[in-house]
Amino acid sequence: MTTEKTVWNLSRPFIERPVATTLLTLGVALSGVLGYFGLPVSALPQIDTPTISVSANLPGASPETMASTVAAPLERTLGRIAGVNEITSSSSLGSTRVTLQFDLTRDIDGAARDVQAGINAARALLPTALPSNPTWRKLNPADAPIMVIAMTSDTIPLGDLYDIASTVVAQKLSQLSGVGQANPGGGSLPAVRVELDPVALAHEGISPEQVRASIAQTNVDRPKGVVESGDKRWQVLANDQAHTASDYIPTIISYSKGAAVRVGDVATVVDSVQDTRNAGLANGVPAILIQVMRQPNANTVETVQRIRDVLPQIRAAIPAAAKLDVMVDATVSIKGSLREVERTLLLAVLLVVLTTWLFLGDWRASLVPVIAVPVSLLATFGVIYLLHFSLNIFSLMALTVATGFVVDDAVVVLENSVRHVENGMPPREAAFRGAREVGFTVVAMSLSLIAVFTPILFMPGLQGRLFREFGITLSVAVLA
Repeated sequence: MTTEKTVWNLSRPFIERPVATTLLTLGVALSGVLGYFGLPVSALPQIDTPTISVSANLPGASPETMASTVAAPLERTLGRIAGVNEITSSSSLGSTRVTLQFDLTRDIDGAARDVQAGINAARALLPTALPSNPTWRKLNPADAPIMVIAMTSDTIPLGDLYDIASTVVAQKLSQLSGVGQANPGGGSLPAVRVELDPVALAHEGISPEQVRASIAQTNVDRPKGVVESGDKRWQVLANDQAHTASDYIPTIISYSKGAAVRVGDVATVVDSVQDTRNAGLANGVPAILIQVMRQPNANTVETVQRIRDVLPQIRAAIPAAAKLDVMVDATVSIKGSLREVERTLLLAVLLVVLTTWLFLGDWRASLVPVIAVPVSLLATFGVIYLLHFSLNIFSLMALTVATGFVVDDAVVVLENSVRHVENGMPPREAAFRGAREVGFTVVAMSLSLIAVFTPILFMPGLQGRLFREFGITLSVAVLA
């Protein structure tokens, strides 16, 4: 009689499962590390409010005329666009600006196409003297400058400084990766100002329009004609453009009593700037201020670092008498806030490990949260990278809050496994049995926590966009 003996190899599953679990854990951690270094850094979640600004110019028109003949037709036409939440307009001397703010769900590119169509439809209602069609550009009113650079000089006039800032500094900064716009302000381009004397005009019987026409005719650059002789032909050219005040003073307006009346006889002509009521100060010194805006989803810290790296090259390209100084750096507060949140997160992990060791009395058991918490947080970094989130105060705060929930689940499983070990069961078998016994409870607890934060994901408006990253980050960390 032969007796067959069946031998069950119980060790094989217990060997393969830890290996597979270890590889899975390492893969999740590696993906989280890669996601962490690829995440953009900002103070707050990126919220792009779809906003478009429409501008129109009519030189010489009063604010009342601009409001009634330009702003009103634009408002009536653009107000028919779907998804417009708010329309505001402002009119000043010779210019009008209409700002349209769309619903957060509206695609900004589609809104821009509708705005262009609205401008084309309103063209027939606008004044025929309008020199050009109204123009539009996209705005993000929620976005603040990431850096403000002041340009000062003891010898260079502000008009020339503004010219250098707009043609050299702003152009170079705009070429950097991550920089959306570099807008110079606090001044304007150089210009010649002709300040008319009403008494002198009345005495000579000259109108302001005659002065304007004379200046316009003088400041041209056109061929004067040709001279032909037989088979030869000469092109007559002359540059009549005036660049300084001394070029405008002798311009003849008309003749009175056999004598020429010149611009210098009826006006004061000075070298100045286009807008004398636009000024900027840096530490009490007149300066040109360059505001640098970042591109959407760009890493603020890396973008500012690129700007600082290129500043020595820009200083070498501008006159030595001009100085560039960084007045505002948004990364100082961002780095400080993120540093405090990261420090709080690290302190929370350490306190959890100490608490686990204090109550369980086993240093090996206290190592379990050391592995569970970082792996869960790293997995979260990988997911929020795929969701195009950023490292900001809200997402890091969610990770800090989630640390307690993650440790709570880990401690429940750990304590149950330790109980089986104390009853004489081998550690590996105790770990599997302990996890099986409370696994359903842990999953139910995690899903309950996620259900609590789910309504945040459906909050409408700006508040919903602001807290959405917090709710999703917290839920992902708990799931991980």
